[in-house]
Amino acid sequence: MNLKKIVEQIKIKKSFLCIGLDTDIQNIPPHLKNIDSAIFEFNKQIIDATNKFAIAYKLNIAFYECMGYKGWVMLEKTVEYLKANYPDIFLIADAKRGDIGNTSKKYAQTFFETLNFDAITVSPYMGEDSVTPFLSYKDKFIILLALTSNKGSNDFQLIKDENGVRLFEHILKKSQNWGNKDNTMYVVGATKPEMFKEVRKIIPDHFLLVPGIGAQGGDLGETVKNGINKNCGLIVNSSRAIIYADNTNKFAEKAAFEAKKIQEEMEYYLEKYCNFM
Repeated sequence: MNLKKIVEQIKIKKSFLCIGLDTDIQNIPPHLKNIDSAIFEFNKQIIDATNKFAIAYKLNIAFYECMGYKGWVMLEKTVEYLKANYPDIFLIADAKRGDIGNTSKKYAQTFFETLNFDAITVSPYMGEDSVTPFLSYKDKFIILLALTSNKGSNDFQLIKDENGVRLFEHILKKSQNWGNKDNTMYVVGATKPEMFKEVRKIIPDHFLLVPGIGAQGGDLGETVKNGINKNCGLIVNSSRAIIYADNTNKFAEKAAFEAKKIQEEMEYYLEKYCNFM
């Protein structure tokens, strides 16, 4: 998946919605829980109902790892189903990996070769040699953690050096030496909409993966106003507000309803701010 295809999908679907498949066995509808492949069946129905409104799906790996072998099987089945039936969807592994070079090479192999994701979230804390192994893959993306949506992000990401430069700004600037807009994106949380202008001063052309809309309280309008660029440049994620919108046998139908509402709002912003619409 390359940048051109992502932008094409934004134009076609009039959307920059990413749906997070943070699927918790405790939260899926009761009528699915006794099925052998319950997690996959839930994901499959959500995907079939919502793919018209989303350009991306993000699978949070923790929700699959915690189930051991069975969880990895459900993860692999979900990825295979998406690749076989919706190949134009951008597929993100929310794995937050990052380690010394040899280990990162194996993480990259796992998620880009074995599982065939299009992108992976990566922690830049250990520096260049922990990130560059992911960049050796053609038409794959790293999504570096820069300014996250959680409360604890203030503990480190906003710390200033003696010149007043914050840690997340160092990450944005330094990582320009590692990759480019064709293989690197950044996580910037919607719970900090005022910071998008600062981010765009450093990386005006890169795509941003934006968590925090919906259950975490982020505002889509403020995010777009401060963060959009000429190619849209935003992939906005919503997880719980969509996939857990209903707990009955109509859960997929309700998920589609919620996804469509967000897509329609996104269409309005694309028409307002992007020349290509």
